[in-house]
Amino acid sequence: MTPSGTNPVPQPGSAAWELLLPAASAPPRARGRALQAALRDAVRSGRLAQDTRLPSSRDLAADLGVSRGLVTEAYEQLTAEGYLRSGRGAGTWVSGAVRAARPRARDLAPRPPGVRADFVPGTPDLSLFPRAAWAAAQRGVLAELPHHALGYPDPRGLPRLRTALAELLARRRGVVADPERLVVVSGVAQATALLGLALHARGTDAVGVEDPGSPQHSTLYAAAGVTSVPLALDAEGLAVDPLRSSGVRAVVTTPAHQFPTGIAYSARRRAELLDWARSVDGFVIEDDYDGDFRYDRAPVGALQGLDPERVAYTGSVSKSLAPGLRLGWLLVPEALAEEVVERKRTMDLGHPTLDQALFARFVERGDYDRQLRRCQRAYRERRDALVGALREHFPGTRVSGIAAGLHVIAEFPGRYGPRERFLARTAAASVEVRALAEYAHARAVRGTHLRLVLGYAQMSPARIRDGVRLMAEAVAGG
Repeated sequence: MTPSGTNPVPQPGSAAWELLLPAASAPPRARGRALQAALRDAVRSGRLAQDTRLPSSRDLAADLGVSRGLVTEAYEQLTAEGYLRSGRGAGTWVSGAVRAARPRARDLAPRPPGVRADFVPGTPDLSLFPRAAWAAAQRGVLAELPHHALGYPDPRGLPRLRTALAELLARRRGVVADPERLVVVSGVAQATALLGLALHARGTDAVGVEDPGSPQHSTLYAAAGVTSVPLALDAEGLAVDPLRSSGVRAVVTTPAHQFPTGIAYSARRRAELLDWARSVDGFVIEDDYDGDFRYDRAPVGALQGLDPERVAYTGSVSKSLAPGLRLGWLLVPEALAEEVVERKRTMDLGHPTLDQALFARFVERGDYDRQLRRCQRAYRERRDALVGALREHFPGTRVSGIAAGLHVIAEFPGRYGPRERFLARTAAASVEVRALAEYAHARAVRGTHLRLVLGYAQMSPARIRDGVRLMAEAVAGG
């Protein structure tokens, strides 16, 4: 600092002015904007500190080899924005309005842990994403999409995509698919949020959730102002008596392949669930998160097909293509449709048009069916590899749940326990697993059995077998 309490003028060739040299050599038409951007960066980064006096426009122009008018214009622009301050006859100074250097952007996306084997459920094999077919669909859409289609879309989604999805879901999942009641969403998470807001607007302040179940459901409904009530399961699905006595009028279910227990709701339980919804003028929310993947028989049809006015149905491409696409669908009962569509409109003005048109083409041309068949073959092979490896390395272990989806429940004999020691030893061996108890909401459900939820979709059969071997060695020698 100088005796007057200000920083001196940086000298020609100093580090502060080196930032401006690339701007001075920019093309003539871009030179002014480049100079302004470089000065902003110098102030934001702290290389031009607060109260630093800048050279006169004449001197800086001479140092940089640009016109004086260009520098004057840059000073005036940054003074108007608050980066600089000036006074008649007093020169130009760095303002005190900028307090911090520009931060670096952090990546908060969830990443797989750096482990030797990762059996955490929920992640598909992202290497199966059909890049060539997707790129071809993208080129086709860009060539054929009219300019007006790039405006704000129908908040429900492009009619072309809603029609294609309605046909797909009716054919593959047995839903009653009215394109007018189908809303394209950013995955099941947004569908859940929209339903929570719509239910809350109707006066619903609590929703039942399966216990054990997906922890995301409770979190998303809480964000909409709706409390989650854990409800117990039995061998056929959601237990009806606790549901009736809970007082809720909406319940979230995964009837085709319950997460995480892996059971399929029985026909009797499905009928009882719909009878309950009618008796309380309520709704069942069906999360069909992996309904396309059944390996021992044809998939059980969606619950929504039995009563589309009592069941809100939602699904996505997160398991079949990639979660990063943020693309899903919601079939909504008429009683909730208007509120859901209005919430979607105010939330984001509709899903991205290009993404919708691309997926519509992908479905129409049969590419999505081919992708589902490809995933089904791969995941069935991996499930078989996991079951075989457990049989070899952990004799007596029982695999429960239907042959479907992307995970199994493995119940280990008592000789491999207790649970906490098993989990500690596998973690020490860099084998990532999740206990079934981690998905339970109520303490009474947690129990002491050594039951693991083992995901297999993200690993090759060879890596699965190797991971189970590492797990066995850790438990035996820990």
